[in-house]
Amino acid sequence: MERRTVVAVDIGATHYRAGLVADDGSIVRLETGDTPRVGESGLVVTRAVADAVEAVTGDASPSAIGIASAGPLDCAAGVIVRSPNMAFPEVPLRGPLEGRFGLPVFLLNDCRAGALGERWQGAGRGVENLVYVTLSTGVGGGAVVNGRLLLGRSGNAGEVGHLFVDTAYGCVCGCGHPGHWEAYASGTGMPRFFSAWLEGQGSAPSFDAATSAGILGAAERGETLALSFMDALGRINARALSDIVVAYEPEVVVLDGPLAQHHGDLLIRHMLPHVDRYLPLPRLAVSPLGGRAPLLGAAAYALGIW
Repeated sequence: MERRTVVAVDIGATHYRAGLVADDGSIVRLETGDTPRVGESGLVVTRAVADAVEAVTGDASPSAIGIASAGPLDCAAGVIVRSPNMAFPEVPLRGPLEGRFGLPVFLLNDCRAGALGERWQGAGRGVENLVYVTLSTGVGGGAVVNGRLLLGRSGNAGEVGHLFVDTAYGCVCGCGHPGHWEAYASGTGMPRFFSAWLEGQGSAPSFDAATSAGILGAAERGETLALSFMDALGRINARALSDIVVAYEPEVVVLDGPLAQHHGDLLIRHMLPHVDRYLPLPRLAVSPLGGRAPLLGAAAYALGIW
């Protein structure tokens, strides 16, 4: 039997990628680029995505286009709306892409797609209940509950980055509200959290504290101040994980995104001692898919594997 293919697209705040993906999970072709941040409207993003779709399609005959994107989304309209991590208030996707390619377009939040990708090809194979968490520019999540992808009213269920985790430091999330997990554990939020935490320490860092990579790298090297901060960050992460466990009761929580891919063991080690044990602790895993879970999830969604 000839294998089916779809085009899958993963649109993030910083980068996008498009792939021709077969129904066995193999990525036949891949195109990547920087997500446009300047232009007359969100249509500059739409056009960049459309060009990438055309490039990976080549002479193939895909049956559909699946798109995983940073949210919030209006899945009914096929539009990215008011995303705090995107440069434009609206990015239309379904209408322009269906018009250009004559294929059905399926739009899904990138973290819901990540959950689906992990269940199809990653750390959640054979699992009926899992939660996917990405630690990247922001913090996002998605859940599979009793074998079904959890979407919610408009496709935005599982926004764990906006779990309320702190009242002491008042770090403000990209959405404008204080105390959200994203304001502490994301790539953009962590340096601000470190700065707020440092005010009570009476010492200055000898490492680059302006980036999350600098902070986590110092902790990996065993620098005392960075390790002390990791305890504070671990408590914040544990509050969020505790909420995830009691809300979803997953068998596995999969961590993804650049911070988890490069420092997952460090983050888990400092988080675990502080997690509530009201319900049994699920298995914690760093995604084995090298950051491609959302892309594969978008493909699975377009293939109807969900």
